[in-house]
Amino acid sequence: MAFLPDEARGLPPPPLLNKGSAWLGFTGWFAALLDNAFNRRPVLRAGVHRQILFTTVGWFVGYYLVKRTEYIHAKRDRELFDYVRRHPEDFKIKGR
Repeated sequence: MAFLPDEARGLPPPPLLNKGSAWLGFTGWFAALLDNAFNRRPVLRAGVHRQILFTTVGWFVGYYLVKRTEYIHAKRDRELFDYVRRHPEDFKIKGR
């Protein structure tokens, strides 16, 4: 992917059924239904191929957005842990 660097390949992939994929898949399906309604076609019965396409595209985009989010969080965690390791004097454990 163009928006994921090569170091993101080391992370485990997110599950196929995740919150981002489900929400964007539903949003794509709902967009196809709205398109049918605005163009005065039968909402559920017209353009089933378009509904499947929009749902699939939404699912795909949601999956890769979750993947990018996990990469960004892993990168931030790595930088924070590295900072804590390099500056132990700032993070002393206090006694009771």
